[in-house]
Amino acid sequence: MIQLLFAVLSAEVAVAVTLLFKTPLRKLVVLGLDRLKRGRGPVMVKTVAGTVLLVLASSLYSIAKISSGSAELGALTPTDQVLMSRHLLEASLMGYSLFLALIIDRLHHYVRELRGLRKSMEAVLKQNRVLEEAKTGGSSEVKAMDGMIASLNEQIKQLKSESEDRLQEAKAAEARAAALKKQSEDLLLEYDRLLEDNQNLRNQLNSIDNRLSFSEGKKIV
Repeated sequence: MIQLLFAVLSAEVAVAVTLLFKTPLRKLVVLGLDRLKRGRGPVMVKTVAGTVLLVLASSLYSIAKISSGSAELGALTPTDQVLMSRHLLEASLMGYSLFLALIIDRLHHYVRELRGLRKSMEAVLKQNRVLEEAKTGGSSEVKAMDGMIASLNEQIKQLKSESEDRLQEAKAAEARAAALKKQSEDLLLEYDRLLEDNQNLRNQLNSIDNRLSFSEGKKIV
């Protein structure tokens, strides 16, 4: 399951990074997310998210149970240490996956809004250009259009301000995605270390079992 969670987390990081940069690949990702949010897609996503939350709650409960058991014994046994490390790693990966899914959803929303703002700005600029051409051509409606031009200029300023706000939010999301990528790499290193510790603990347990078996054999003899 840990390998699956790492694969999901890596895929989410790749999608988040793709959404941050204007490339042809981002268009494909946006189209895919648009289709995912239609029809039965939202229901499926909510179902998967609910299942992950249940498994996350189960892992947290297991961690709390192991901690309470160690409090009674005074120390963690090697087996409990391995189990607790595994549950802690799984809970961390599931939490990061849910958080990245939320970031991807917000990035997708901001990208769509930026596209709409750019189209609106282009339409306003085109209309403003037509009005200015009519004004320079000596049209009889110049005076009536002056107020409209001023209004359109205000709309352009507002759209530019909104576009800058969206860009700032996208940059903040990019910084969060980079931090999550670094944390994912750290988790990979931690997972390798846990695998090595697990193998060492298994070797120690096997050695203890062999000694106990040898001692019991001596007693029988």
